[in-house]
Amino acid sequence: MRCVGTVVRGIRTPIIKENDDMATIVVDSLMAAKKAENFEFKDRDIVAITEAVVGISEGNYVTVDDVAEDVLNKFPSKNIGVTNPILSRNRFSIILKGIARAMDKITLLTSFPSDEVGNGILDEDILDASEYNLGSIITEEEYYETFGSWKHPFTGINMIDFYRELIESEDCEVEFVFSNDVKTILDYNKDVLTCDIHTREKTTKLLKSMGANVYGLHQILTEPVGDSGFNPDFGLLGSNKATEERLKLFPKTGDVLVREVQKRLIDLTGKQIEVMVYGDGAFKDPVGKIWELADPVVSPAHTDGLVGYPNEIKLKYVSDNKFADLAGDELKEAIKNEIREKDADLTGQMITEGTTPRVLTDLIGSLCDLTSGSGDKGTPVIFIQGYFDNLAND
Repeated sequence: MRCVGTVVRGIRTPIIKENDDMATIVVDSLMAAKKAENFEFKDRDIVAITEAVVGISEGNYVTVDDVAEDVLNKFPSKNIGVTNPILSRNRFSIILKGIARAMDKITLLTSFPSDEVGNGILDEDILDASEYNLGSIITEEEYYETFGSWKHPFTGINMIDFYRELIESEDCEVEFVFSNDVKTILDYNKDVLTCDIHTREKTTKLLKSMGANVYGLHQILTEPVGDSGFNPDFGLLGSNKATEERLKLFPKTGDVLVREVQKRLIDLTGKQIEVMVYGDGAFKDPVGKIWELADPVVSPAHTDGLVGYPNEIKLKYVSDNKFADLAGDELKEAIKNEIREKDADLTGQMITEGTTPRVLTDLIGSLCDLTSGSGDKGTPVIFIQGYFDNLAND
């Protein structure tokens, strides 16, 4: 019998720069890895490419001035409410610089005790002991009186202080408000730029229904400003800081790339290999409480073979219940037969209890993100074998 199931390899590539031929780099790097590691390609292998290098190779960048111009076009009043930005120097500070450069005043509303993806802004023990609760509206003065000395335990930074200094450095006035009800912003301004990621459609629809002039970050730079980059689907969502004056956007040509890589690999190997682009992996850190999904989706592009959900039985459930009286090889063979005969769609059946009910690309993207990391591993391509195998595959 086979002794190994899923195998995941980080594939080293050259350093990716603007206008590089991404498809060629991916395929050539895989072929070099095959030769060096002596593996063979198989049907339903998966090749995954991190969105960062795809966006870089596209040259899909915008400047702070590009952001400022598009924001000003949408908010000529130069006085807006900004709601629920994530508290991230990498993800939002350069966007905020562009907004501040365009505006005279910003009223910035943020949720508490943390932002949408788990970045904290106050000491929760102090919150519990204070007069405030999660339904309160806390003014800037009240925040500083009660929580202002708090600094993030990992970064050593108070992001409210950081954002204040950044906004004021662009000669823009700022007022902070802390509320978990986005409608609170309408008490301050009817021109609103919403910055939440995963509830973006709901938030913009709600505020529009209440008479506000609303745009979301997903609606900024959906078209180029001059010769700037852009993303027609997600705008500024999924962007990352490149320099102090430049942002790399979420990739927009991923669909073309995954199809081209798949075609080349099928031609070279004769195997049906699936390909995807992945970003944040959608997992939560149990210590820092950060939910690792600041991108609008885990996978902005993937081939058709990666569409759908797992259809798996829970081995422990079957072993403890249906085959409780079996052991050893007899138990193993009974479970293998159960897998072979399982329904094509197990939705709602008790036999799936305890399996992970997530779409395939979210699961695979998490595996890839943890493998490639976010630092200096130098493996922006991930090669996965045996992901779709099960115990019955000998």
